[in-house]
Amino acid sequence: MAGRFAPRTTRAALPHPAAVPGAAASGAGASRAGASRRQSASASAPAPTSPEGPPLTREWTPPAPLDLRLVLGPLRRGPADPTFRMTGDGTFWRATRTPAGPGTLRIARHGDRIAAAAWGPGADWLLEGLPALLGAEDDPDAFVPRHRLLALTRHRRPGLRLLRTGLVLESLIPSVLEQKVTTDEAYRAWRHLVRRFGTPAPGPTADLGLHVMPDPRGWAMIPSWEWHKANVDAKRSSTILRAVRVARRLEEAATMPLPEALTRLQLIPGIGPWTAAETLQRSNGAADAVTVGDLHLPGIVGHALADNRDADDEEMLRLLTPYEGQRHRATRLILLSGRIPARRAPRMQPGNIVNL
Repeated sequence: MAGRFAPRTTRAALPHPAAVPGAAASGAGASRAGASRRQSASASAPAPTSPEGPPLTREWTPPAPLDLRLVLGPLRRGPADPTFRMTGDGTFWRATRTPAGPGTLRIARHGDRIAAAAWGPGADWLLEGLPALLGAEDDPDAFVPRHRLLALTRHRRPGLRLLRTGLVLESLIPSVLEQKVTTDEAYRAWRHLVRRFGTPAPGPTADLGLHVMPDPRGWAMIPSWEWHKANVDAKRSSTILRAVRVARRLEEAATMPLPEALTRLQLIPGIGPWTAAETLQRSNGAADAVTVGDLHLPGIVGHALADNRDADDEEMLRLLTPYEGQRHRATRLILLSGRIPARRAPRMQPGNIVNL
């Protein structure tokens, strides 16, 4: 589930520009200045930044409170994700494969502003999409809480925004790896495959160990025994191989309305409602992409809204009916509320096919 846990520590959300004199004007100026710098960089060099060259930069002032941990947290696939890091000073690093090529994005808060730097062929693409990544296209005011728990959680988390990466495959593949296994198993598989077959991220990332995931051809060329070493069974690896063969068509879903995007992804055998929703929550910022078919979420929602920890998908959807159009945001607020039922059964035991 995207953003299933609250951050371990809470940092203050960015203040609303209305509370800072001249903030709105500085935000517009920062955006124009960032765009100007990128245009200058493009004009003065025959190609985008090299991994060793200076970064392209941009500053952006969000129009409302913004909590970077809450917004960017769903992109993190485990504590040692090779594509994502948060350093001790609150700086976020993201390595990804854009339509323009590999890129690394560094995001930090400077007062009421967001300062970003990017390296690699995808640097300009990443900076152009910075506001959308940080939830600028999200509309939290469209959510009307019908339960006191959700009203209180929203009040306590004013910086929550739903991100939009605009990239389907980078969220689809780790979501497939998470199908019907423990999160630890999926995270280990993701780490192994990205480090083994990806490429080092551009920019000053050597100490961070950041890598960019393989391109579609790179995924398709992974030998069967390497999937086995990563503890990925044939069903999940076959689903990924089918997806990367039509990667271009799947990426088109990033600009589609939610119903059409869900249909497009589920045309691939092995991709069902759970995987499609988990992907589009991140790639499209889909506020209504509720995760069905999850082992735990129905019980969590049922416990929070109706004191029914045994709720199934049907009951969960019924309880979320008042939030039609905002059901994913409702489930995120429930998860952030901390009202999670106590565990009654032993933890699912990780599988191991490596030695078979």
